[in-house]
Amino acid sequence: MSNPFAEQIAQAMAEMQTELARAEEMQQEMNELTGSVTSKDRMVTAKVGSQGQVVSLTFHTNDYRDMAPAELAKILTDVLNEARADVGKQVAERISRFDGIGETLRLSMSGGSELDEILEPLWAMRPGFDADEKKKAGRQEEFRG
Repeated sequence: MSNPFAEQIAQAMAEMQTELARAEEMQQEMNELTGSVTSKDRMVTAKVGSQGQVVSLTFHTNDYRDMAPAELAKILTDVLNEARADVGKQVAERISRFDGIGETLRLSMSGGSELDEILEPLWAMRPGFDADEKKKAGRQEEFRG
């Protein structure tokens, strides 16, 4: 005789293990991720890491020596900000791979499943449990979700 609750838990655990492996792989990718931008005049290239840290600044010409400090500061600021935006975009693209995983796991564990019916008597045994409150909370959760 099969136990639907045990099967649901086993399926949810397998999904969580798969997602954990994907998350660990993505974390490694993120640690190695960089963004690089060269200024419009090709004078300097900025390279930043996934946390926005400056990895390198490479000057391709000596033109910076004849620039006013404010002008050089503006070019460096622009290049660094563009490089950070580039790496931010890459991070967002990678993170988007995980869109919906929370909902998938939640549904596999509780929403719209036999698991709700199985756990209802256990919830009712909790001190202060109010079945009407749980139903309201469930509707509110669905509304936000």
